[in-house]
Amino acid sequence: MRLNVVERGPDRAEVAPGRPPIVLLHGLFGRARNLGHFQRRLAADRRTLAIDLRNHGDSPHGQMDYMAMAFDLVETLAGHDALPATLVGHSMGGKAAMTLALTRPELVHSLLVADIPPAITGHGSSRLGRDMLRIEFPPTLSRSAADALLTEAVPNADIRQLMLQNIRFGENPGWQIGLQELVASMINIEGWPYIPEGHAYDGPTLFLAGGRSPYIRAEHHATMHRLFPRHRLEMIEEAGHWLHVENPARFAALLEQFVDEF
Repeated sequence: MRLNVVERGPDRAEVAPGRPPIVLLHGLFGRARNLGHFQRRLAADRRTLAIDLRNHGDSPHGQMDYMAMAFDLVETLAGHDALPATLVGHSMGGKAAMTLALTRPELVHSLLVADIPPAITGHGSSRLGRDMLRIEFPPTLSRSAADALLTEAVPNADIRQLMLQNIRFGENPGWQIGLQELVASMINIEGWPYIPEGHAYDGPTLFLAGGRSPYIRAEHHATMHRLFPRHRLEMIEEAGHWLHVENPARFAALLEQFVDEF
């Protein structure tokens, strides 16, 4: 599946030799432009591609699992002559990035994973998806009315602002994302694919964890070390799972330090 891509950066001739493209992958219910602030910073001197993963943004819809999402990334990035690449993924996007790194390591220059382990996870996403699916839209809808409509299902105001980007306003409002497909695929999204014994990604890897997030836990460290032996883990104390929203300055500093290092 060819995915929608938002590309930014200087003319390719101006990018220093050996600097790989940086690919930004959003989390569940997100879209490429959610990472626009960081993409614009990186694009000052690097080629960057922010991607709408399947069922998100302006990309096609379909049933999903992480192997399929990794294939989507290979097809899309190959079509943009953007491999090998540095992959930066938050949550679901981080799992897709890890899957690609583990199955096609030659295509991944380096890897940053934001607040998700290589493991089965799930902290309310299934319930949230079902709650969103049950929302009944009126015949017409403004952004302010949509904000009120989402308040019960999405009480966190910052996260709700991200969710509002997935709604079609005006006449005949509704979800732009493939919400039915997402809810049907949630067991795969919250899961983790089978990785055959012996597979590992030996490239530079940085895990970022939110200090208030329940996702990356001590019980995951052994698996992280086995699959990503060159990884390091950094904690962003003043943040939860949406660490790039809750502490964007610290997230940007660690991201930029990592991509400049490798």
